Amino acid sequence: MKKFVVMLMAVCLLFAATACNGTTNEAGGDDEFKIGIILLHNETVGYDKNFIDAIEAAADELGLKDSQIIYKKDIPEDSKCYDACVELAEEGCDVIFADSFSHEAFVIQAAKEYPNIQFLHATGQNAVIENLPNFHTAFADIYQARYLAGVTAGLKLNQLIADGTITEEEAKIGYVGAWPFAEVISGYTSFFLGARSICPSATMRVTYTSSWADYAKEKEAANKLINEGCVLISEHADTNGSPEACEEAMKNGKIAYHVGYNIDFTSVAPTANLVSSKINWTPYFVYAFGNAMKGEAIDVDWCAGLEKGSVLLMGYNDANVTAEMKEEINAVSQKIQSGEIKVFDTSTFTVTNTAVLEANFIFPDMYKVDEEGHLTEYMADAVADADFTPDTQVIKDGCFEESTVRSAPYFNVIIDGVILDTDTAQ
Repeated sequence: MKKFVVMLMAVCLLFAATACNGTTNEAGGDDEFKIGIILLHNETVGYDKNFIDAIEAAADELGLKDSQIIYKKDIPEDSKCYDACVELAEEGCDVIFADSFSHEAFVIQAAKEYPNIQFLHATGQNAVIENLPNFHTAFADIYQARYLAGVTAGLKLNQLIADGTITEEEAKIGYVGAWPFAEVISGYTSFFLGARSICPSATMRVTYTSSWADYAKEKEAANKLINEGCVLISEHADTNGSPEACEEAMKNGKIAYHVGYNIDFTSVAPTANLVSSKINWTPYFVYAFGNAMKGEAIDVDWCAGLEKGSVLLMGYNDANVTAEMKEEINAVSQKIQSGEIKVFDTSTFTVTNTAVLEANFIFPDMYKVDEEGHLTEYMADAVADADFTPDTQVIKDGCFEESTVRSAPYFNVIIDGVILDTDTAQ
């Protein structure tokens, strides 16, 4: 009996010791597990706030404490990113994540020097080429949510046409983009295709600000587009500049509805805002952080879409988007997920303006079209290299296969109906 009691006490002591040092969650990570986060900006910028919200949600799901997440904010796209990586590594981080495209080279540099730390990077394109066991990139099929946002825009344009507010020819969309990168081009093209699937007369003018986050330039660009007759503005930029421009225009009697990105702009533009598309990074962080905690492999290049909740619409403004509109949008969403609708179905757009294409580095040897101008072949620079060499045929079964060769977008075609505003805000 005494022997049994002694053994029982030993087991209890062992259990207690394990509990003191034990796991914080089912994924198996302990209190020593740390994650470092490198942000281009901070929580005041929509792009970075979206990541912060997702990280916090993933941490809650995985049972991580606030003390296990270390942030480095306002880290520019230069050697300071490498310095931040080193600081986080020396602070004992097991996983380090960076959120901006041009952070990638510096994250790779650090990953080579710290092979026992897992490095994650959003929007990058070089993980497959680098082939490092501890460097991983991720993106999402945001073009799907952009298309749905475009459907929302098209429904609003049709409503305006039906009630006589505008004519079919006045269904003009403006788009404030940051840079002429594939990520931006893919985004505004999918948005436009969604809008035109509902409102066939729609056209779209695009202006670039040459900055990811410049309030003054974004507001200036939006105002310019509104003054050029655009009755609806969308964006791929990171501040409140364009929704505030739309709200001010609406209050001054102009028609200037707004479709946002990453955050709900209804409080910023209660009169103008319709909805926002966003990448929901929570599923990725739950997967990647969880696997790191368990010592399991992480995909080299990860991507997901509507089916996993990795992209979505959020922040419907009920004052501008009716229940009937939402039903139609949801129906389109289901068709995208089932494969009935292909966002970049080549039968839905033409490519005939060769001057614009060549001005954007798309040359005749890269693509073929049929008699009507629909793409039949396209060689994309899907496997990244310094010379941007076209390397992969991405037209398959009448569809441009976006984000399948790599997660980061590579659709960079300027389709008919899109007008590039060369007089951009400087």
